[in-house]
Amino acid sequence: MTYLAKVRLQNPLVHNITNIVVTNFTANGLLALGASPFMADAHEEVQDVAKMSAAVVLNIGTLNDHTIQSMLLAGQSANEHGVPVVLDPVGAGATAYRTEVTHKLTNEIKLAALRGNVAEVANVVGESWSSKGVDAGEGEGDVVALAQKAARELRCVVIITGKEDVISDGELTYIVSNGHPILTKVTGTGCLLTSVVGAFLAVSDGSYLDAAVEAVSFYGVAAEIAAQSAFNQGPGSFQIEFLNQLAAVTPEEFNEKSQIKKRT
Repeated sequence: MTYLAKVRLQNPLVHNITNIVVTNFTANGLLALGASPFMADAHEEVQDVAKMSAAVVLNIGTLNDHTIQSMLLAGQSANEHGVPVVLDPVGAGATAYRTEVTHKLTNEIKLAALRGNVAEVANVVGESWSSKGVDAGEGEGDVVALAQKAARELRCVVIITGKEDVISDGELTYIVSNGHPILTKVTGTGCLLTSVVGAFLAVSDGSYLDAAVEAVSFYGVAAEIAAQSAFNQGPGSFQIEFLNQLAAVTPEEFNEKSQIKKRT
């Protein structure tokens, strides 16, 4: 059974502490996929929510002191109760504050996975890579080597998304070629992907690398089909159709269209 089928069968509860720009889109995307979103950030309840969830997703897109403390409380509670934690270090490297917060989170919470663009991941592990904003990520360098290094240092699965996506646990590495450029025209698609990864990890029984690879490829397949269905209608129509395809893509379609290569 694919992890996609397991998500739809098990309806895992995914606790999201995310940014104000993408909260609605993230919740709707998880619902379309077949997961159950919980969007809670009150200090008084995040530990309890994390404890009862199947995955916890932390996203630093719109930071403040309240949110940072909520992430620490939720992440540490998840660690105590064996719940996988996924971090999206939005804009790490763009400001000293974001970089500092990311390092605090990675030092104080054991991650199951980290998902970001190449500049964000580079800055998490102290590598030099230009970052001009939360969507930065172009540049020159060995993305595969960076993913492997980050995975070894953080001891988790690292997902670097771009024209091709690189997923590594430090030993095994995969390249995913699914997706569509129009994803970059809708805000929050990277953030939603991080939460989708969380949903797949939630049903993985600890096989985090395999689940992450399938999540990234499935997400790209849904985008490809949505882009074709909303051809020439613009990003607004694509966004709606993308939500439709997160619900509609079958495991059989995924297996037919997935483009996953193991890096030797």
